[in-house]
Amino acid sequence: MKGVIIRKGISHFTFLKEIFHGINNVQRDYNWLITDHECYPQNASYAEIFSSDYCWLSGDELTEIIEHENFQWIWGVFSAFPKNISVETIMKEPLPIADGNCNIWKKPVTLQHPLAEIEIIAWDSAMTVVISRNNEIVHALSENIPLVEDLAIYNKK
Repeated sequence: MKGVIIRKGISHFTFLKEIFHGINNVQRDYNWLITDHECYPQNASYAEIFSSDYCWLSGDELTEIIEHENFQWIWGVFSAFPKNISVETIMKEPLPIADGNCNIWKKPVTLQHPLAEIEIIAWDSAMTVVISRNNEIVHALSENIPLVEDLAIYNKK
């Protein structure tokens, strides 16, 4: 499992459109649980979708929203799950958090939800953290976005 931090090298690192392009749009292959989020889309229907404590969207739905309006995420955890895992199964575990999640900075690099495959964390508009079980996803991000930093250099025991 690997992780990276994006805090420079792209114009808006808490906007998802560039992140999705950086991972070669594999987000479409998953369902997404969005938790502990703060964002301000202009589109009223998107604002309604993101007004609850959590959102459950297909990768296609999330991509469509971001392609239509690439708004900034102040905080948020985007957890990707294989499409064969139900939301009911996922909700048996604690909801992932961004604000106050000190485990991001500890070794080993881990995902908050045990069934998640990818985790994208918008961190106070200051950076985006991406962690994946699939090292190829992190490698693609490192290849496609300049100045991506390895999360491991920030991790402490």
